[in-house]
Amino acid sequence: MAFVEPVVLTVGDLALVPLGLEHVDGLRSAAADGELWRLRITSVPTPDDTRNYVETALRMREAGDRFAFAVTDAATGEVRGTTSFHDIVPTLRRVEIGYTWYAKRWQRTHVNTTCKLLMLTHAFDVLQCHVVGWRTDNFNFASQQAIERLGARKDGVLRGHALRRDGTIRDTVMYSLRSGEWPETRAHLQHLLERRAAAA
Repeated sequence: MAFVEPVVLTVGDLALVPLGLEHVDGLRSAAADGELWRLRITSVPTPDDTRNYVETALRMREAGDRFAFAVTDAATGEVRGTTSFHDIVPTLRRVEIGYTWYAKRWQRTHVNTTCKLLMLTHAFDVLQCHVVGWRTDNFNFASQQAIERLGARKDGVLRGHALRRDGTIRDTVMYSLRSGEWPETRAHLQHLLERRAAAA
């Protein structure tokens, strides 16, 4: 039995469904909104590589290393982006959240906050994780700010840690959230969503 079993996570207008080949066209369209693959600090696939991107995620799920979701409109099924549990360590009850990107029109909206609330709730309340981690490129300042807004703590920087798509070597900024910090983070995320809904 895998530590992360297939599950659909949903609230409001969002549904996180297990990523499959049926989402290839939707992911390709989402990435085209903003030509996200041109960003050197992300792992967004090019249009021609989208199927391989999904197939790689499925192989990683089979190996127990990653569980990828398609971020979809709960009513229409339109793909808004993707996110994953990865670097899954069952013996430590630890997962990381990453491989996250959204179509440009869904960036800086409620989508990322809602996804994180769903995934953290599943990780801490269902999987009973002790810690959830994040990692991001040292030049991806928007991602770092988004992670810090969640209440995650910066663990440090792994220097010379990974290759970017353009062949340069990146430093990786590491963050984590412990189970004891989750109740306050949950209240914070719920407050952010309520405030955004009230302003809409």
